Amino acid sequence: MIYQFGPFELDLATVELRANGEVRDIEPQVFAVLALLIENHARLVSKDELIERVWHGRVVSDAAVASRVKSARQAIGDDGQSQRFIKTIHRHGFRFVAPVSAARSADSGTPDHRPERDSRPSIAVLPFRAVGHCEGHEALASALPDELIAELARLRWLFVTARGSSFRIRAENLNVGEVGRLLDVRYCLCGTVEVSGRRLGVTVDLIDTQDDGIVWAERFSGRIEDVHSIRDEIRTGVLAALELRIPMHEAALARLTVPENLSAWSAYHLGLQHLYRFNRLDNAAAARLLEHAVSLDPRFARAQAGLSFVHFQTAFMRYTADVTGESQRARQFAERALELDPLDPFVNFTMGRSYWLEGDLDSSLGWLERATSLSPNYAQGLYAQAWTEVLAGHGPGARTHVDLAMRLSPIDPLGYAMMATRAFTHMVVGEDNEAAHWAERGARAPGAHILILMIAAVAHTLNGNRERGEYWAAGVRERDPAINRVDFMRAFPMKPEAARARLSHALVQLGF
Repeated sequence: MIYQFGPFELDLATVELRANGEVRDIEPQVFAVLALLIENHARLVSKDELIERVWHGRVVSDAAVASRVKSARQAIGDDGQSQRFIKTIHRHGFRFVAPVSAARSADSGTPDHRPERDSRPSIAVLPFRAVGHCEGHEALASALPDELIAELARLRWLFVTARGSSFRIRAENLNVGEVGRLLDVRYCLCGTVEVSGRRLGVTVDLIDTQDDGIVWAERFSGRIEDVHSIRDEIRTGVLAALELRIPMHEAALARLTVPENLSAWSAYHLGLQHLYRFNRLDNAAAARLLEHAVSLDPRFARAQAGLSFVHFQTAFMRYTADVTGESQRARQFAERALELDPLDPFVNFTMGRSYWLEGDLDSSLGWLERATSLSPNYAQGLYAQAWTEVLAGHGPGARTHVDLAMRLSPIDPLGYAMMATRAFTHMVVGEDNEAAHWAERGARAPGAHILILMIAAVAHTLNGNRERGEYWAAGVRERDPAINRVDFMRAFPMKPEAARARLSHALVQLGF
């Protein structure tokens, strides 16, 4: 989307600010401030919302906010006196007051002619191309995609074209748009196999057939003797990438659609993007989008499961005093999703999380294990399973599962929680230096919420670094002065008594 105001254009697709067609240098955070204010020009944006959306709820000073707003004004020729574009509403926030018009980005294809995306994303896996000196290994070009088709077919949220159709397309000069038209698919997975001496290289590309845009690409390589381990690496890498990249891409596309016209699938993916930010405002936005998805398609199991996640987050983060009611609603939506599709890993994941709210770790673990058995490369399921295992006292297995989750999804939106889980696996066995290292990484990761900061404060305190513990504790109190150790222990119902006592003592030391 391109927003036009005065002589300026703010292009969200290219992340550019242009003045009379000339690109102006602008810092990423300053661009984010401008984008937030311009996208919401019809209303006031509070300082709290600005911090939630631009700094992801991190602790920042008033001076830092004022500095970014000042830089945003300077970038568009505005200042605090004239306020022609950005107006300060004292003690309330900011509003973009200049007239704004919107247009689709020039490189966004022809979205007005696209069919309504109201069903599962569809994909075709094409035969790979053999390049270089592949004599004796040509079969890999068909064997690898054939295995991928079988694996992807297990992902119930994805429609996969059968081998009989996709393997009929073997053109050397591949026209991905034509493939999309012939097979009626939104995505195409293609690749090359190259053998050079005793080295094997495989490149895999995920392409949007509507605009030929590469959504994701990766290269795998190794010795030809290790072909079977490379096969496993490719299969695992592709499955993990599609679980993350396709939803991210669908959410980006959904932003180009007027909200009232969002299809159920687009609304679901855009809702997920808000949901994973773990703050009150985005959780409310996720609820609206997921409710819209369910209203369009009441039998959409993943949208029902998404609503379970919304209510889980509301209860877990204590966004309301009615924690019991929210916990019940989390269970109800998970049960409804399970009725619709008992074999969907995300559905089973939300069912497991609903038991977590009650402190019933054994029941929670059963559902999470079912989710990961249905999809062994489901990174968020593995992380949630690890989290539950460590709270239940199963430390060794927890570390294995969380490490696998981080390898499968290194840029996961819940990456901070994965690192915090790794920290917990060390804390429960007294490896305090390692715990402090991972907790610090988690607290500094994008999107880390207040409970992750508390974990960092506890880990550093247990490690004897009281100064660092107090630093993170101050950040916690700045976000919520009322939070205490009871809230922490309720959120993380740890079974091993010795571990509970250690964590509780550290929280007392920190004044919680």
